[in-house]
Amino acid sequence: MTNDTTGGCLCGAVRFAITSEPRVHYCHCGMCRRATGSAFAVFAWLPRPALHWLGAIPRTYRSSPIASRGFCGNCGAAITLDYDGSDEIALHVGCFDAPGRLAPAYHYGVEGRLGWVDIARHLPASRTKQRW
Repeated sequence: MTNDTTGGCLCGAVRFAITSEPRVHYCHCGMCRRATGSAFAVFAWLPRPALHWLGAIPRTYRSSPIASRGFCGNCGAAITLDYDGSDEIALHVGCFDAPGRLAPAYHYGVEGRLGWVDIARHLPASRTKQRW
């Protein structure tokens, strides 16, 4: 494994490796803002079989009727976003050992983009599709 395919949480208890190239995007929705404590999230999506846990498995929190979020049970670092019934799972790009290689290709949830967020506006953008 190389550091562009591995990552983990702040304390190192949760570690992972991936075996496929992820699909990376910004998410500006209100749920992701609250879950990360930041202005937006950056996710790397990959097929479930391409994710391998090397350390502790994240604890999960049911964040909505359609998704759960994984976090380290020791340090609390956000690790995953997992939609019910999806063939993919998302990892927070900031958890990768070499996050600079994982450049986002588009914006999602732009109806929630904060007015002062001025990043990569040249990328394609779409509104949130999930409603419950």
